[in-house]
Amino acid sequence: MKARHFILRERFMNNIYQATEENIARAAAVIKIGGLVAMPTETVYGLGANVFDARAVAKIFEVKKRPAFDPLISHIADFDALPEYVETDERSLALARRFWPGPLTLVLKRKGQYAGVDLACSGLPTATVRMPAHPVAAALIRQSGVPIVAPSANLFKSVSPTTAQHVYDGLGENVDMILDGGACKVGVESTILDVTGKEAVMLRAGGTTLEDIEDFLNEKVLLSHGEPDRPSAPGQLLRHYAPGHKLRINAETPAANELYIGFGDRDGELNLSPKGDLREAAANLFSFLRQADALAGGRTLAMAPIPESGLGLAINDRIRRAAHD
Repeated sequence: MKARHFILRERFMNNIYQATEENIARAAAVIKIGGLVAMPTETVYGLGANVFDARAVAKIFEVKKRPAFDPLISHIADFDALPEYVETDERSLALARRFWPGPLTLVLKRKGQYAGVDLACSGLPTATVRMPAHPVAAALIRQSGVPIVAPSANLFKSVSPTTAQHVYDGLGENVDMILDGGACKVGVESTILDVTGKEAVMLRAGGTTLEDIEDFLNEKVLLSHGEPDRPSAPGQLLRHYAPGHKLRINAETPAANELYIGFGDRDGELNLSPKGDLREAAANLFSFLRQADALAGGRTLAMAPIPESGLGLAINDRIRRAAHD
């Protein structure tokens, strides 16, 4: 405990730290002694802990107010970490080599008996694993010496954080350190692909597109939204990623008393991408939902239609869950 107080005593006005080499080393020390560190990834900010430390993993569920039946994703920085607690085969390793580091999470069969991993996986026989494409996350994982389990660093069901300030606004001092690595470039969570069966199944659309995966595998990938009452992967609950105001989606035009979030030629007070660029729209999505919440006052929110292709599949997944009543 003394070590923890020493590490954490030099805080600034809040617990946000620039992601310098020195602060990444401090954050790794926090992970090693069972603390929580919010880290930037290319998708969203994650709330990280040592996956082998059951108490630290339990604290993630507590801080996020997340039910224990909703599993978490483990993050690695090197392929050597995989054999310790998951099974791989030729197909899963080929996918990993092609898309890692990057926004693709693989569902793999677990092996070994670890209380922390069991808790992170909600008791399921599978684990969800990815390798983030962000230098700060990679450095933190390597210096911690363990896989880092890290769901989005926000309160359960609320809008995911894409900046360090978003993390602080939602979780405050419940996080030991928040490493500031700038705004997230992808802006939506990773794609989750189950490769434990004969056919690959996408459980959550995300930052790696369905088209890219199918092109690589040269086969059709099945789509599944899972069972909301018993999720097999993160992001499968019917209501998730929700702003504070009611949200109407696929809105061709705004109704009276609505703040309109546009896309392409359909303009509004905010526009996810005036150029109609899905990558730009994905990067802006969560940040703009937060801005809309702050600007709406007594109004509700409405969002323009988003194409259901490429990253639009992930965007539409998020906004459907955000709008679910």
